[in-house]
This record gives sequence, structure tokens and C-alpha cells, in this order.
Amino acid sequence: MENTNSASKGYLFPLVVIGVLFFMIGFALGINGLIIPFLRTALDLTTAESYLVLAATFSTFVIFGYPCGLIIKAIGYKKTMILSFLFFAVGLYLFIPSAENQSFAMFLLASFISGIGNTMLQAAVNPYITILGPLDSAATRMSMMGIANKAAWAIAPIFLGVFLNLSDVKLEDIKMPFYFISGIFVLLGILVAFVPLPEVKAEGEDESDAEAMASSYAAKKTSVWQFPHLLLGLLSLLCYVGVETLAMASIVDYAKSIGLADPQVYTSYTVIGMVAGYLVGVFFIPKYISQERAMFICAIIGIVSSLLVVFLPVHISIWFVALLGLANSLMWPALWPLAMKDLGKFTKTGSSLLVMAIVGGAIFPLLFGWLADEFGDLQQAYWICFPAYLMIFYYALSGHKIRV
Repeated sequence: MENTNSASKGYLFPLVVIGVLFFMIGFALGINGLIIPFLRTALDLTTAESYLVLAATFSTFVIFGYPCGLIIKAIGYKKTMILSFLFFAVGLYLFIPSAENQSFAMFLLASFISGIGNTMLQAAVNPYITILGPLDSAATRMSMMGIANKAAWAIAPIFLGVFLNLSDVKLEDIKMPFYFISGIFVLLGILVAFVPLPEVKAEGEDESDAEAMASSYAAKKTSVWQFPHLLLGLLSLLCYVGVETLAMASIVDYAKSIGLADPQVYTSYTVIGMVAGYLVGVFFIPKYISQERAMFICAIIGIVSSLLVVFLPVHISIWFVALLGLANSLMWPALWPLAMKDLGKFTKTGSSLLVMAIVGGAIFPLLFGWLADEFGDLQQAYWICFPAYLMIFYYALSGHKIRV
């Protein structure tokens, strides 16, 4: 790999900058956690309809995931990051006229446009942080980024909760915070344009160099679809993003549905679990525990917790929704580098496919909302998590090792 000694080679500053970007991704997504029940009450929506907000945000990954890889290849990681902030700012600003017109369709459009920005930024920052240093410590760097990302998930609904009163819903209350938020994204886009971020490449990524020829596994491939560990990683990542988004975004809704006070704070409990797991990743991977083993343990926690969520009394089960945060913590940091391993010249294309898997954040919440309407009960809708954790368990156990 090129440029592998991150801190010692002057990459500490890029790590900090990318950490800020991960924070803003989390903040933009965390807004949905409070917006969903808020809009459902304000616009008299069904549960499934309200979760279309998440579907609109995450559907962009399957539509624009591959094109974003082409954009990165054409203009580089840094310019793609800057472009993503433009889409973020426009999409989040559109929440203001959406509130003024009380238009759910306009809310979905605003979510979709900000989702395009999210897709671009995710397509750039995830492979960037993975190949910024040694692959066997990629989970450590991803864990650091995860702490920044999930801290923002917790802060976003609390920030909006200052302006929005769920017991007295007024759509015009949305205007002030979204003026502020869209302005922040514009400023960050300008700042990123002026900070030095080195362009990096994975081993064998440049088809013209000798490294590409030396990468025997990738050199024999003619298509990105010939990497079974990547395709299984794609499916596992789709499941992971689905259950992670669901745990983070639905816990406020679940707390509100069972009559708990201050439901907006419950996202922070899920984040505490995730941060605890990320800290394990920072300090123990790869020195004491491998990326594969960490994901294996987290998958087991997810399987057990998802069963306890649906079987225990609601006031106890909500704490196992929060525990899913711990289960999800080391999955992304491990899944991404394991799926990206040995791709050589297909690295950028492979990362685009993995970004498309983030559409799981649209599919799972939407199915969750539909199941909640069918069961008449949010608790039983959490059954959707169980098969997803089984898939991740298989990938951690053996799926990532497959080479053909």
C-alpha cells in the first residue's frame, strides 16, 4: 500500500479532518431520528409512511453509489467531498419550504437530495480512511471515525429537541434549526476546499504500475463481480446498515410509543453502546483481537439482543434496542476492510458497490414501519433484525475468507 504510516508520515491532520466529516454524516442522519415521529404527528402519517423519510435518504446509495465511484476516479477524493457538502446544504435547506408548505412530498425530496450528498461523502471517506494506513489496522481508524459519527447521531435529535416540542407539534419550528444546519454544511465545504488532504491509493489500484501485476489474485480478474468475498460483504453490509440505522433511528419512536419521558435522549443510549465498542476497536484491534473476531463477537451480541427485544416486556426491551449499538459497533470497521481486501485495480469500483449497500438503511426501516403497521406494535417489528445478524455472523465466520 502507498502512504501507509499514517500518523508518522503526516496523516494525523487528515485523520482529524475526515473525523469531522464523519461527524457531519452522523449529524445529518441523526436528524431523522426525531424528524420521523415529529412528521408522523404533524402530518398525520402512518408508521410506514413516516419511515419513507429514511427510505428517501438511503435510496440514493443504490442509485448513485456506482456513479459516485466514477466521480471519485475522475476528480479525486477531496473534490468529491466538497461536492457532497453542496448537496447536503441544498437538501437540508429544502426542509424549510417543506415545513412552510406542510408538504410531505417536499420533505421526501429534501431527504433525497441530502441523501445524494451523503452517498458522495460516504463513497469518498470510507475507502479513503481504509487505505490511509495499513489494512490490518483499518478497523482502528474506522473505529475512531465511528466515535465521531455516532456522537453526532446522539447530538442531532437533542439539538433539534431544543427547537421542536413533540407534545405540541408545529412545523414552522423546523425553520430556524435548518437555516443553521444548512449554513454549517456550506462553511464546511469551503473549509475542506482549503485543507491539505493527500490523494491515496490502495495496493495495486493503479493498473499501470508493477504492483497491480504483482497482485496475483486481482490481476487474474476481469470484473469486480468475480470477487465472492466482496459480494458477500456487500450483502452483509446491507444487513448491517439496515439494523444499525433501525436501532439508531427507531429507538426515539419506540420510546415515544410506550410513553417514556424525553424520548429524544434514547438515541444517546444506543450511541453509548457503539462508542464503547469503538473504543475496544481503537485500543485492541489488531494487537489483541483481529477484525474478524471482533465482528464475530458483535454478531453474536446482535443475534441475542434482537431476540430479547421482541420477547421481553417493552420497558425492559428498549434497553436491548440500545444494546444493539454495542452489537453494531465493530461491524462497519471490520466489514469494510475485509470486503475491500485484495481488490487491487478494482478498489474504487468495489468501494462504489459497498456504498450501494448502504441502501439497507432505506430497506430495513421501511420494512420495519410496514411490519409495525401490520402487527400494530413496534416491538414485534424488530424481528427484522434477527436474520440480518445471522448473515453477518456467517460472513464473520467464513464468508470473508472465500477466494475463487
